Amino acid sequence: MSENLKKLTGKNKNDYEQVAKMMIDTADVELFKELVENDDFLFDFVKQNVAQRLKNACNEQNYQNLLKFFDYYSPFYDEFIVTTLAKYADEDLTDEILEMFENGTIPQKTYCAKFFSYIQDPLALDLLRANCYTDNEALNANCAATLGAFNDDTAYNDAIEKLHSQDEFECLSAVKFLVIFGNKKVVPELITAMKNSTMAENIAGEIPYLEPVYDILTQNLPDGLLVLNNIINGLGEILGLSSVFDYELYEVFSNLMKKPNDSKTAVVLLNAEEKFNTLTENDEYLFDEDKNTKNEIHDIKKLLSNMNKKHLKPLILKELNPESPFVYTALDFADDVFAIRELLKCNNQTIILKTAEILKKLNNLDESTKTVALLKVSDENIKSIIRAL
Repeated sequence: MSENLKKLTGKNKNDYEQVAKMMIDTADVELFKELVENDDFLFDFVKQNVAQRLKNACNEQNYQNLLKFFDYYSPFYDEFIVTTLAKYADEDLTDEILEMFENGTIPQKTYCAKFFSYIQDPLALDLLRANCYTDNEALNANCAATLGAFNDDTAYNDAIEKLHSQDEFECLSAVKFLVIFGNKKVVPELITAMKNSTMAENIAGEIPYLEPVYDILTQNLPDGLLVLNNIINGLGEILGLSSVFDYELYEVFSNLMKKPNDSKTAVVLLNAEEKFNTLTENDEYLFDEDKNTKNEIHDIKKLLSNMNKKHLKPLILKELNPESPFVYTALDFADDVFAIRELLKCNNQTIILKTAEILKKLNNLDESTKTVALLKVSDENIKSIIRAL
């Protein structure tokens, strides 16, 4: 870290004010580049302080120098940069940023996209629509948020169409766009897409950034529980563990535990307890997490350990039916062999396979039971797995 960056991020007011002024007045791109490259090594509060210090150094004489920083994108400094530019924006500056948006680099376009959330020039709409499904998540997010600020029906309807795509990745891109676009009326459609997707955990992990889990549970308990169950399944594998704060899982589980007389709630709580036991018993999950995340994971585990599992287990039998979206999770916790065996008669081949695997785990899969299972199975791969059990 250079001496100037140490001063800019330090506590000495005279030092950081002097460096911040010099950086903006001279358009010190190299120092800004170094600052951005240290994003991962600086605490969030330090980056917030630096952003404010740089913003304080901007004025009517030097604000255009910020355009030179567009070569290096950082989500921690884009807000101060674009709000400052918007404060002084005139037609010439807006035209220059439009031209950069059309012909610039990915980092430049990412700043430009955010700028037009403050200066809502309709000439930017086509560029925003053209850049909201790129390979760059930050550019996509800024375009989606700005199109949401415009309340652009064209982009919204296009995303709804992509949401129904047979391409799972296109569907997930549409989910991410719609969540950032910010229209809550789409939540039921996002949940429907989740129900029909092989990437249900990925979609479930996005939905709470538009509508909190607690609110979905309040409005529609079965749908909320399904979103929550997919989030639980994805934690540590697909979804980062620090997201437990974003989803407010401690509060969500605490509220659910006060009314666990519903079969779906019982399944979800049992699944949560097992997941958080796994997360805390394997060092690989928590090794790279910060202290706050580790403490939250352990606190949730402690909370869930207070459940009355003997009361919950009998409730899950109701979900042992092929029409339940919780049937796969319910099978993991079921021990009533008779109720489990009934699922071998269903027409869903993946449920039959899962049922056979559970019966094997319970030492109740004999040759006659395999024969019953195979009668309903036409998929050769599933047949081979069942025979090998």
